[in-house]
Amino acid sequence: MTLELIIFIASILFGAVIFWRESQTNGVYRFFNKIMNSKELQMKPTDKKGFVYQQSFFLRLIFIVAFFLIGIIITRFLIPIDLATISLFASMIFGTLLGTYVAGFIFKSSEVIEEQSESLEDKFQDVIEKGKDFIEDIQNKEPVAIEKAQEEIKEAPKENQKSARDRLKDKGLL
Repeated sequence: MTLELIIFIASILFGAVIFWRESQTNGVYRFFNKIMNSKELQMKPTDKKGFVYQQSFFLRLIFIVAFFLIGIIITRFLIPIDLATISLFASMIFGTLLGTYVAGFIFKSSEVIEEQSESLEDKFQDVIEKGKDFIEDIQNKEPVAIEKAQEEIKEAPKENQKSARDRLKDKGLL
């Protein structure tokens, strides 16, 4: 179990490294593309697609499984010890796939952060200004609405009105 966990973590890192490497340059994929396809079907020089970079899940899975199958076959012939079991094989594949998606998420989020950094600074400044205004409003002794209500009360004194008892007597209810 410990060996599987170590291999799983190492394969996550391996998947991240593969994704990063193919995002920088995709020479191996271009080489196989030139061998397999005719001149009309070959990749354009500006195309950045690789074995795992900008590929769908199914094609990533196929390329990673093929890569590890070739690696296990070579390991079986070079080292006669049975190290490549099914559980290690599955851990390597799943970890590498997970690593490619984690690396893709990290690259995509770093691009978004770089694009939004200037607007985030502007938004942060707006929030600071609104916070200062809010603190100034809190520090005022009396809000404007209370002051207006107090002025209205002072301006409109009560007229000489009859008490409630007198009014009820006038209506004949008392």
